[in-house]
Amino acid sequence: MKNITFNLAQLHQHGTAFYDFLALRKRFFVDQLGWDIPHDDDVEMDQYDNPRAYYSLVLQDGKVIGGARAMATTAEWGAHTYMLRDAVAGKLIGIPENIIPAAAVTPNMWECTRVVVSDEVDTHAGRSECLGLIVDGLVDEASAQGATEMMALCPPSFARALRKLGYGANLIGEPYVNSDDGRRYVAMSMPAERRKTGAKTPAKPANFVNQAVSQVAVQAPASIA
Repeated sequence: MKNITFNLAQLHQHGTAFYDFLALRKRFFVDQLGWDIPHDDDVEMDQYDNPRAYYSLVLQDGKVIGGARAMATTAEWGAHTYMLRDAVAGKLIGIPENIIPAAAVTPNMWECTRVVVSDEVDTHAGRSECLGLIVDGLVDEASAQGATEMMALCPPSFARALRKLGYGANLIGEPYVNSDDGRRYVAMSMPAERRKTGAKTPAKPANFVNQAVSQVAVQAPASIA
């Protein structure tokens, strides 16, 4: 497995990787979870895929098998900022406005969204390694620009999976149930640091890692207010 990181100004350096990541997102979030989010027959792409976003993808034999995006909490693009801040401001239907106590606006805090690992990675060890590469790539991009903390909206199980991989993930809000897929989500934060070596691999089947990884930090399945 190989990790690549880039922003929109650099995506041409990686061939079709960005488009392939959007296609992977569409297959999971739209085709499998049935979310009502912007997409066509091939890809899923929303308002947070803009020049303020950075991406961390994992390739295997040249094929995108996982990825995520991140941006600083100071990001603004048109009428939008970052996902959790827009939720607190009431701009997103489906995510409670009290999902976090307050919306941070600081270059020290970055938000991670749209984490997904392909179903083609069908072993627990493979999915865990893919997740670690994705998160390490996000940490590298964020910390290089001064970030010390990262946050996300995720299933509670995802924070546990991160801790077992060696990341210092902690929940920072109350969970809610997504009305579209019936799953519980909660805000979490962690230091912008790579996983600690020697961490124990979660003693769970591949399905546990699948559920934890591919649901993290996603926009609610609804339109923008």
